This record gives sequence, C-alpha cells and structure tokens, in this order.
Amino acid sequence: MGSLILCHKKHARQPFEIARGHIKIYTLEELCYYICNNLYLIDHTLINKQLCEWIRTELLMYELADVLQNELDNDCTEEDFIIKILQQSTMYASSEIIKIQGILEKLQDQREVEKAKLKADSLMKSGEYADAIIVYRSIIDGERDDSVGKPFYAKVYACLAGAYGRLFLYEEAAEAYEESYKQQENEEVLKAYLYCNYHILSEEEYTKMLSGNTKYLNLDAVLKEERDHIRADIEISQEDEEMESEKRRYRGIDSK
Repeated sequence: MGSLILCHKKHARQPFEIARGHIKIYTLEELCYYICNNLYLIDHTLINKQLCEWIRTELLMYELADVLQNELDNDCTEEDFIIKILQQSTMYASSEIIKIQGILEKLQDQREVEKAKLKADSLMKSGEYADAIIVYRSIIDGERDDSVGKPFYAKVYACLAGAYGRLFLYEEAAEAYEESYKQQENEEVLKAYLYCNYHILSEEEYTKMLSGNTKYLNLDAVLKEERDHIRADIEISQEDEEMESEKRRYRGIDSK
C-alpha cells in the first residue's frame, strides 16, 4: 500500500516563473517536483533572492525563506540550497533526499564542461533544442578543456548535430557531424553525416560526393535500408512551408 503524502495547503496567488520553458510554480510541492526532475538544469534562474522572496510573500513560509536567504548570503552551494527546500516538503522520504543529494554531490565534482553537457542533454530530452544548441556551442566555443579528451568533444559535436537535425538545419548538422568524426572516428556519426548531405545536396552532387570513396559507398548502401528509420528518429512531420519557417526562426541562434 502506498504511503500518504501530506501537501502544504498554501497555493500562491502569483506564481514563481522559471524563464526556461515558461514554467509557473504555485506550490512548494510543484517547486520540489521541478527540482527533482531537472537536477541538471538548476542554476541562478532558480537559486536566487527572488525565490526566497516568493517563498516568503506567496507561500508565507517565513522560516524557510530566512534559511534560504542566509544560505545565499553565505555563498552556499547549489546542493545545500536545494536540499534545504526538499527537506521542507513532505513529498520525499529521507532515503530519496539522500539519493538526490548524492547526484548533486557528483555534479559538484564534475568539470565545468561536463556539467554544461549534462545541462544541454537535459534540454534536448525536454525538447528545448534551441537552448540546447546554445549550451553545446558554449562548450565548443569556450576554452578547451584537454583533460576530458577528444572523445568528450566528439560527443558534444554529435549532440549538437542532433539538435540541429531536430530543427531541420541539415547544413549545420552536417558540419557538426563532420567535426565530431574528426575528433573521434565513429561509423554512426559518419552515417548521420551522409544522411544530412543527402538532404542538402542535389542528387548529382551527392553521387559525386560518394564516388571513389569506398567507405561512403558502403555506408550509403546501409543508409538506403535504414533511411525510413533514421527519418523517424530525427525528423518531425511538417509541411515544407512550416519547415522553412522553423529554419528561418532558428538560423539566428549562433549569432546571438
């Protein structure tokens, strides 16, 4: 038999808004649910004085607001701030909070580029492809961390390519897949690179690209069999006019 969850009765008149995803939070339970389902996205957009003030004025949880404000004043870690909130909720058992704390501690030990990739991966999973592209590009365009090695950057480029593909930006996706392959040779990445070029180039140009390259020709033969499967994986069914509209909308991402 499931355990009974006692929820706080206070429902905010004015929600706490999280800009990313335009999410509106009305209760402590909703706040905790958001935190636990977005651990890799927790940053200054949530851990700030505005949240403390909202908890004080809307939820009337004065003690919690004071505790959190004190944490901020003492330059607390994200982990300490989040755990203080979860401990005030009746949604999670102690064992669950300990598990969440372990994830947060693991995050603290990771390199900045690794944290950024986890954040971008989470954005991808939630369908926020434009935001994911910005974060992936920040890793690539920022100072290179050689301690993580070429395989890490190969994955970042491949994930970036996947995000571009979701937005039908096949030229950008092809470039990213090509860079990924340069970092670390991977047949699946090369196959995706060919798939993107299949969409970009004319039939004559694509045939010319394949000619004389045994590896390309072999992979293209496989692609012909898998094309429907790949299309289902990285495309969304839309009319051509809508697709072009999406391209125009997101082509400005890199210039921001």
